[in-house]
Amino acid sequence: MSARLVPELLCSSLKASLAFHVDIVGFSVVYDRPEDGFAYLDLEGSELMLEEAAEITDDDRVWWTARPEKPYGRGINFQIEVSGVDAIQGRLKAAGWPLFRPMEEQWYRKDDTEVGNRQFLVQDPDGYLFRFFSDLGERPADFRAD
Repeated sequence: MSARLVPELLCSSLKASLAFHVDIVGFSVVYDRPEDGFAYLDLEGSELMLEEAAEITDDDRVWWTARPEKPYGRGINFQIEVSGVDAIQGRLKAAGWPLFRPMEEQWYRKDDTEVGNRQFLVQDPDGYLFRFFSDLGERPADFRAD
């Protein structure tokens, strides 16, 4: 079964986006249409589409809702669970790519439990924000309702 939600991100340079997402982060290209500036990517079951569209044109296939201005995707982050968050962070560091937020362990309340993430945030070449995490499991929630 294919993913039921696959974001398609418009990017200013498909080459730069692929260098980041594939060469550094570790996504694989499932298929692409270079003639259209398009690539469909996968990372451990998380799927993502990239389409080069650096500016608003008369092409009705490009769906900019406003003039493109970096950072793209303001106000959203894409959370992606991976088995080896440290490996991705290591490749970013080796490439000299800055993190938006450093690696941390974070616990989030979910009803009577907390779920843990080991996570960091990074922006891609167009400023889209990605939160990569590995699951730390669950623990009893320690909170008091007022």
